[in-house]
Amino acid sequence: MWTVIYIATNKAMAEKYKKTLTDEGMLVQLRPIGSAHLGEHASVEILVPESEAEEAHEILTTLMGS
Repeated sequence: MWTVIYIATNKAMAEKYKKTLTDEGMLVQLRPIGSAHLGEHASVEILVPESEAEEAHEILTTLMGS
């Protein structure tokens, strides 16, 4: 089961966070939210397997704090 751990404000931010998590060995999926016409500016859900959600959230929290 995939779990949303964060909603990025745009695709570039989502890709940055995805790279950080995959570098830590996690599986990550990105899922755009809203209208397709927003393109790169649409919000994007970052999802990980439920078993990795807590660790992934901690990694992102640390990244955002630095």
